[in-house]
Formats: sequence, C-alpha cells, structure tokens
Amino acid sequence: MIDLRSDTVTRPSFAMREAMMNAPVGDDVYGDDPTVNALQDYAAQLCNKEAALFLPTGTQANLVALLSHCERGEEYIVGQGAHNYLYEAGGAAVLGSIQPQPIDAAPDGTLPLDKVAAKIKPDDVHFARTRLLSLENTHNGKVLPVDYLASAWSFSRERGLALHIDGARIFNAAVASQCELHELTQYCDSLTICLSKGLGAPAGSLLIGSKSYISRALRWRKMCGGGMRQAGILAAAGLYALKNNVTRLQDDHDNAAWLAQQLRECGADVTRQDTNMLFVRVPQDKVQALSEYFSHKQILLNAAPVTRIVTHPDVDREALQNVVENWRAFFNN
Repeated sequence: MIDLRSDTVTRPSFAMREAMMNAPVGDDVYGDDPTVNALQDYAAQLCNKEAALFLPTGTQANLVALLSHCERGEEYIVGQGAHNYLYEAGGAAVLGSIQPQPIDAAPDGTLPLDKVAAKIKPDDVHFARTRLLSLENTHNGKVLPVDYLASAWSFSRERGLALHIDGARIFNAAVASQCELHELTQYCDSLTICLSKGLGAPAGSLLIGSKSYISRALRWRKMCGGGMRQAGILAAAGLYALKNNVTRLQDDHDNAAWLAQQLRECGADVTRQDTNMLFVRVPQDKVQALSEYFSHKQILLNAAPVTRIVTHPDVDREALQNVVENWRAFFNN
C-alpha cells in the first residue's frame, strides 16, 4: 500500500522499535521516567530553550500551549487555516474559554503584521484581552521566512504579546531553510513539535518554552489527561527520531519536488509544491473515480478538487514512480 494522505501514516522503523523495546522507564507523572526526561532535555537544547514537556498528541500539545498562555476570556490571534484554530475541534474555546481571533494568512503562509495589529483589542471592558500571537511553521507545507519570524518577534515584544509557534513540522522548515532549529525557535516564547509526522515516531509531541511556562503546562497536561506512566517506551521513539530522522526530511522534500515535476509532465495541474507537500487540481467530475481507481491500485490519497499529496519516509522514489504511471493511465483513459 502506498499511502499519500499525510505524513502522519508513517510507521516506526525496526531500529526505532528496538529503541522503544530497550528504553529504561519509570513513572513520568512522578518525573521518574529517564527516557522521557532525556527526550525533554534534548529537545529543549535543540531549541535553545529552558524546558520541554512530552505529550501524547499534537492536539493536546497545542491545547496545553494555549491554556498556558491565556486565561479564561482572553484571546489569541491566529490564521484562518491554522491547525490550532480550524482542525482541533475548537478546544481552546470549548475547554479553555479562550477566544480565537482568526485572520487570513498571506499567500506565503505568514500573518501580515498590520492585520494582526488591527485585531489587537484596546484595554476596554467590552473586549477580550489579546494575549497571544500564534503562528504555524510550516503552514500547508510553506516555510515562514526567517526575516518574517524576526519581525513578528519584535512586533510581539512591542505589543506585549506572547508568541507561540505551532511547529508540528518545524524541522521541515529548518531543513528547507538550511539552518539549525534554534535559528528559528529564537523568535518565539513557546513552540510545539510533532514527533509522529515526517520524523516517523508512532505518537507524541513536545511543548517547549521557559521553565516557568512549562511548569504551568505540566499542570494543564495533567488536567487534560496527558499524564502518562511508563511513557519512556514512546519517548524512546521520539528521541530516536530527533537524533536520526531530521536530516533525512530532505529526501521527502526532494521526492515531493520530483513527483510535482513528473505529474506536470503528465499534464496534471500542480498548483504548488512546498517541502513535503504538493497540491494538484482535479476536475470535480473525476474526483470520485480517481479515488476509487487509486484505491484499487493500492494507492491511498485524499482525492478532492485540490488534492494534497504528502511524501514521507514510508514512500520511496520507486513507489512514487508507480503513482506517476497510474496517474498517467487514469487520465489517458
């Protein structure tokens, strides 16, 4: 099966499974799991931050991040298409009484700072207090420019806002930018990292920031049901991923670029390709048939009028050649 729906479908390698099996463990709620502690320390060092916290999912990590920045009745400014606004069931509002203030992102995935400024509420009893600016890097595969991150950081300091980055795929951004992770994370107060996408771990995310911030987050994690016991079995996969699977993300980017070029040569309307994602327009009357045809050929994709295709460690160039041949066969017939 060739699965192009997302990089969340990756499966742990044999070496990663070995690391999981051999991981020393303890009760992480007591802070006694040595593998969890090692993962958190290593991740904080990579980001040049003081502390990190291991959580079971990216959605919980984003929720805890927002809860740790904002009180009830306060607000965060966020992109209309951002994951922690659009795709996480409204958790911040439902569970934290935190008001989102969404704005449209620019074509490059950034939130224009003049639009952000226009949405910051005055100090008035009629309005929610604006506390946080939340960015996403990468955003639909797009890498936020480093100079924009620097400007957003300065802007947030001037306006008295905290700055959070949903960095589910921030290692893709670092690899694409040919820089070290801390060169991006110096421009935020906190960030999340997902370990179970292109990094290949089976589960887990990290929330990273200052010691005082992570101390607050630890309480929220417990309240949200994220306190795990012998979690080192999962943390070992994340630690292996951070030490072994970061530089190979370039392979996913290269494969996505190759696939985009091959599909264009087949006549496909590839609208764009960024990092490990490409987007292809499919005629509305062909969407269902394309999905069924590819499924019959043991290829999974979320066919839509604009179909997102995501490359990852479990799909190599030979598999993508198969995809190209079947794409050509479908549209030629």
